Amino acid sequence: MTEATDLTFAARRSGDVRLVAAVSAAHFVSHFYMLVLPPLFDFVRADYGLSYTEVGLALTVFMAVSAVLQTPAGFLVDRFNARHILIAGLLCGAAGLVLAASFHSYWMLVAMFGLMGLGNTVYHPANYALLSRHVAPGRISQAFSVHTFSGLLGGAVAPASLLFLHGLLGWRGAFVGAALLGCTAAMALLTLNEATMPVAAKPAGSGAAPETGWRLLLTPPILISFVFFGLMAFCSFGFMNFAVVALGALHGTDATTANAALTGYLLLSAFGVLAGGFVSARVPNHRLTATLALLATAFTAAAIGSLPMGSIALVATSSLAGLFFGAMLPARDMILREVTPEGAFGKVFGFVTNGFNIGGILAPLIYGGLMDHGAPRMVFYVIALSALVCIASIAAVPRTRPGA
Repeated sequence: MTEATDLTFAARRSGDVRLVAAVSAAHFVSHFYMLVLPPLFDFVRADYGLSYTEVGLALTVFMAVSAVLQTPAGFLVDRFNARHILIAGLLCGAAGLVLAASFHSYWMLVAMFGLMGLGNTVYHPANYALLSRHVAPGRISQAFSVHTFSGLLGGAVAPASLLFLHGLLGWRGAFVGAALLGCTAAMALLTLNEATMPVAAKPAGSGAAPETGWRLLLTPPILISFVFFGLMAFCSFGFMNFAVVALGALHGTDATTANAALTGYLLLSAFGVLAGGFVSARVPNHRLTATLALLATAFTAAAIGSLPMGSIALVATSSLAGLFFGAMLPARDMILREVTPEGAFGKVFGFVTNGFNIGGILAPLIYGGLMDHGAPRMVFYVIALSALVCIASIAAVPRTRPGA
């Protein structure tokens, strides 16, 4: 009996590892695809003789399609096979890149980034649905952390990889190379055998079956979580997009040091996610974990805005800010999972993570306005304030599923 139990446990663990690896590969590709165009911007613009605004329209279309259709994609994920939908999304992105590279047409480029945006809609709903449905409860926080880390890693390696491919093959060859990456991830998902993938145990509940349709998205736990994700965008995009210029204007920090501080923030954010996954697996109070991490994020951001620092201190403090923010992310995912009814993971994660997209659209307007009005210190104070308001939103999220 013991030997049989050990074999079952080993098989379950092996299945979890294969699933997490395949889903994380898809998440890596999704973030990689978001950054396909920016490193090649000047080369595409020169080839077509366009303005920056005209090339930027392709990115706008990508984000607009993603924002509008991500929630409907979540409903499809809950109704049909999430793995097949994720594979279709990867192939949509790959096809968009190949077709954009194959035709010498600006409008084809814009249209194909729209197709890539359609593919982008499935990643968060399908990824979180697959992990939540099939990974053992004791390993779900680590699964979420590896998933998030892989996405951050995809964005981090994209610029250098694409520039390398451009040097060998031109921007069109770089697009095709990126498409092959998506096809590889799709093949990894195709090799999974769903018949051998166990379903995670359902949490106990009572009363009538919970609402899992459109009305679920309008319940307080889900709406508050949507706001929470939007506020996180103000923390993340504020530091990523405006820390360098704000440090230069505020403290006279040279570009090399400011960019080193940003690199430290991004690098430690990724490793903070992995650390946060292990913490969340061992500390069941995910609200406490997220609160402490956000408090530390707010403190370090306020310190950067308030205190002139030497190069080493600035890089160290920025790195700590990234570490704390990254460590919060697995707890964030676990809090949302706690309030999501069975059978609704796709639509809930699709809807709520769209809050991050909307926050990402609004944040540059706020921070850009602060810089235009000569208030670089306020950039870091708004980052800190956003982290504190995130804590308030966590406290407001009910601890039970809607209808439970």
